[in-house]
Parts: sequence; structure tokens; C-alpha cells
Amino acid sequence: MEILHTLLFAIVTLGILVTIHEYGHFWVARRCGVKVLRFSIGFGKGLYRWYDRQGTEYVIAAIPLGGYVKMLDEREGEVPIEQRDQAFNTKPVWQRVAIVSAGPLVNLAFAVLVYWLMFMAGTSAVVPVVGEVRSDSPIAAVLSGQNRSLAGRELIAVDGHDTPTWEQVSLRLAARIGDSGELRLGSRELNGTDSSELTIAIERWQIDEQRGPLYTLGITPYRPLLPPRIGSLSEDGRAKAAGLKIDDLVRSVNGVAIERWMELVEQVRAQPEQVLRLQVERDRQLLQIELTPARTQAETGEVYGYIGAGVVQVGWPDSMLRELHYSPLEAVPAAFAKSYQMVSLTLESIWKMLQGLISVKNLSGPITIAKVAGASAASGLESFLNFLAYLSISLGILNLLPIPVLDGGHLLYYLIEAIRGKPVSERTQVLGLKIGMTLMLMLMLMALYNDLARL
Repeated sequence: MEILHTLLFAIVTLGILVTIHEYGHFWVARRCGVKVLRFSIGFGKGLYRWYDRQGTEYVIAAIPLGGYVKMLDEREGEVPIEQRDQAFNTKPVWQRVAIVSAGPLVNLAFAVLVYWLMFMAGTSAVVPVVGEVRSDSPIAAVLSGQNRSLAGRELIAVDGHDTPTWEQVSLRLAARIGDSGELRLGSRELNGTDSSELTIAIERWQIDEQRGPLYTLGITPYRPLLPPRIGSLSEDGRAKAAGLKIDDLVRSVNGVAIERWMELVEQVRAQPEQVLRLQVERDRQLLQIELTPARTQAETGEVYGYIGAGVVQVGWPDSMLRELHYSPLEAVPAAFAKSYQMVSLTLESIWKMLQGLISVKNLSGPITIAKVAGASAASGLESFLNFLAYLSISLGILNLLPIPVLDGGHLLYYLIEAIRGKPVSERTQVLGLKIGMTLMLMLMLMALYNDLARL
């Protein structure tokens, strides 16, 4: 059932973004007088089709991993003389540029629209208060040398940029991946006014790909005290197979008293494939349950135990929540600012990857997209919209890259044509297409490999 849920939201997510992208091409093509032959969402065999009054065929196809708009074009087949003025290839270069660039630009515009709606509706976020600092981390060494502590303090800025939420903290830290120099963290007491800044030296800074920039820095966000009470169970997990049930309260493991959820997690992670004797309280009765955690290995090589159980969620105190709400006018610059931040982060990440400063392991493919789409949808509408906006930005930027076979590759050809005064030769375009397809195939295989490795 979980797999069907994930697939459903992956199809919905990609369907929305592909439709928006292709509609951008379609709408501008129509305005430029180009005859559109087919508007397809998906590839392969058509599952459902219909036609409009202008003869355009609309198709929903079997493979929901993309789409296309097929236009009348002399390079793809014979065009009747009376329709030649409606062929794409006969249009002025500026119109072809407009048609090709419309898809990616609509994706970027859609992200702005989604952020605008989110900011108007209001978002709720956890105040970025530090819980603990890991003793073996770079930040702990700096704090020790200055006889300072971050525990209980709110992170208010990273490198001078305001960070009202944990999301903003993580995004600002992610922007520094691969960098060398100084990383500056501004903090203050929760609801206080006096602030201070901490400077950490970094050298080609890399992060733990599984746990993210906060873990790498050594920061554990503050969390309400979570009792070791079972809130969810995986159908195929060891916890359910051993007899644990929802709402069970774990009192001890191998005779060691357990008072917090993380203490249970630490015991499980540290003892893969070893028998654990749990004392569990259920309906005011104490039970003895034997449980053997499954052995799991992370990409980093770390081996740990896993039982397939989740904690009962505990509500946040009001003082730890921050409501961000904008009027329709205030939401406009906020939406553009958030979109600009995400565009900049994506472009910087691509550039750093080309420089070798960021590992290609950060590339994600359809499996990861499907998992994140399903997880974000399960977390609520706000999370899903946030993911939808970011993925729309990624799709827009990817298509603008100057790689033949992508929209950006066609734009490159048209730019050369505008400068030279004549089109790029067919031979050169075919060669570029082959190179572009090879590059895209390599990227897709690498992304798919990363997806499977994460599984």
C-alpha cells in the first residue's frame, strides 16, 4: 500500500510539472502562429486522446516520465505549401527562442506562484533552537576554546543571512558545501535580544550525505522530550514481527532503564542482529519481548540496527513555533526572494559539482523523487507544495542547461544563428544531439545508481 501511495504522488507531482512545462511551449507556439500537432503528457502508447477544433491531438501516454509538444516542422516531415507559414522552422529566430524558452520559464514562474500562495496562507515553522552540540564536531572545538555554549540558543543568521526557520538554516549551510574560508553563525537566547557570532573555519566543506549539514556541523536541533512509546510500525519490520504494538511503552532494554526515545534508538542502532530483551508496558501490565534488530548499512559504510518502529509525536510548545504570514502584496517579494534563493542554490550546486567540490552522489533520479513526493504529501499540503515548487525550479533550470536535446541546447543553436545570420548546419545539430543524448543518458544512469544505493 505504501508503494502505491508513493507511486501515486510521484505521478501526480511529475504530471503537474510536465503539464505546466509543455503548456508553456504550447501557449507561446500558438501565439506565434505555429501549428501544434500533438500535446502529449507521458511517452509511449497513448492511453487516452482527444482533439480540439484546430486539429491538435492531446494524449495521455503510458510512461509518466515526461512529455512533449509536437509542432509542424519541415525538418520532421513534408509540410503542405499552404501551411508552410505555420511551420516552426520558418518562424523568425526570436519567435523560436520564445517558444523554446517558454517551458522552463513557466516552471520558474510556477514556483513563484506556489511560494506566493504558501506565504499568503501562512506557514508554521519550528524556531531553530539548538538542543545539543556533538562533542567530536568542529563547532564543539571552537566553542570549547571560547568557553561558550550553543545549547538552548536560537540560530538567527548564517553568514549574515536571517534564518527564522530550520529550513533556512539548512539551506544557508547547504550553499556553503565545497567552500573554503569562514562560516559565520549568529545566535541569541530564545526570545532574547543580545546576539553573538561564532566563526568556524572550513576547507572544501563536505557534509554527511545521509544526515545533512546540521549533523556535519555538529548541531542537534532542540526537540521536545519524547517518551519511548511506539507510534508506528512498519508492516515488514522486526518490531511488529516480535510482537510490539502501537502505544507500547518501552521501559528497559537488556536491563538498562529507558526514559527517552533516543535512548531506545541508540540501543537498537548499536546492536544489529543481536537479541534485545525489552520490558514493555502495555495496558498497565509489564511484558517481556525479545527483539533482534535487522542489520542495515549506510552509504558511508556505517552498520546499524533497525527495527521499523516510529515514535509517538509530541506537540511543540507555543514558544517554539513561529507563524510566517504575509498579505497578498507582502507575499510577492517574499515569493520572488525564496525562488531566487532556490535558483541560486541549484545553480551553485551544479557549478560546484562540475568543479568536483560536490560529490555526484547528490544527483537524484526518479526513485528518490517518488519517495520524497510521497513523504512530503504524507507530511501535509505545505510540505508537498514546498517540494513541488523546488522540483519545478530544478526542472526549469535543468532544461535551460546548454546541452543539445534539452531546451537550453536549442536556445544555444538559435543564439549562434542570431549572431551568424544563418542556422547551425544539420550535420552539427545531429552531432550535438548525439553528444547531448549521451550526456543525459550518463546523468540518468548515475542518478538511478544513486537512487538504488540510497535504498
